[in-house]
Amino acid sequence: MKYTIKNFQRDFPNDDVCLDYLFKARFGNDYLCPKCSKTGFHRVKGRKAYACAWCGYHLSPTADTIFHKSSTSLVNWFFAIYLMSQSKNGVSAKEIQRHLGCTYKTAWRVGQQIRSLMKQGSDVMSGTIEADETFIGGRKKGMKFKGGQGKASVMGMVKRGGKVKTKVIPDRQTHTLLKALKDNVEFGSNLITDDYPVYRKAGRIGLFHDSVNHSKEEYVRGKVHTNTIEAHWSQLKRSISGTYHCVSWKYLQSYVDEFAYYHNHRHSVCPVFFDLLSRLCGQRGQGGQKMPVCQNVRVS
Repeated sequence: MKYTIKNFQRDFPNDDVCLDYLFKARFGNDYLCPKCSKTGFHRVKGRKAYACAWCGYHLSPTADTIFHKSSTSLVNWFFAIYLMSQSKNGVSAKEIQRHLGCTYKTAWRVGQQIRSLMKQGSDVMSGTIEADETFIGGRKKGMKFKGGQGKASVMGMVKRGGKVKTKVIPDRQTHTLLKALKDNVEFGSNLITDDYPVYRKAGRIGLFHDSVNHSKEEYVRGKVHTNTIEAHWSQLKRSISGTYHCVSWKYLQSYVDEFAYYHNHRHSVCPVFFDLLSRLCGQRGQGGQKMPVCQNVRVS
């Protein structure tokens, strides 16, 4: 479903509209006042807050969200979320800075806060699962690395025709990889990997295992291949190299989460922009139901 810049400009023209959206999405129209247990809130002039019509209790829709105590305008925040929702290659802090006309420090923080909405869930995968690891990191000037030496290791699992899960791991040892599989893949699933010896022990955790021998240039044998997860690695590495250029180990997991999120929502029925707003506003009001993110929103 398409949601264009024209749709965005029409639906969120100013901060007041953005704040009203946050209030309705987080609390609904029938939210009970925590102080007097009555319904009915009105906007407080000059503040990002609403007041109870009965007792005057103040409620801020931006509290405990990524907007909390931010001086950046809400419409700029929403536009940054829109930008990142429209990209599959990521949006750099410099690009956010150019669009919003803010400092680099502000743009970097905005990007990191939006990525925090893209964290992967703890759901378990089942069926036919492809698993593989890759290395992220470049060669330092004057230094040569052997294999993955000096680089960060990332493990990925993808369900055929389904979602991908990726995680930065400390090493590629047996206990590390098997624990990741045990935590994320359902007992009795079919596991397909390359010829890395560790995966031959997948039977220990109740997985049926098959592999292709990349060292002998075997990449596909019937339905046995790792092309799906390899394609995800290709997208991840090209995007990091082309958009971000350099990513520190400290924040690598947030970027890994970002590209897993893009992969998992590529066929989303609801626009990704509203899925991110749903994650942002994902709270249930005392007196009302959680607001569907696509409700009353016109899309092309």
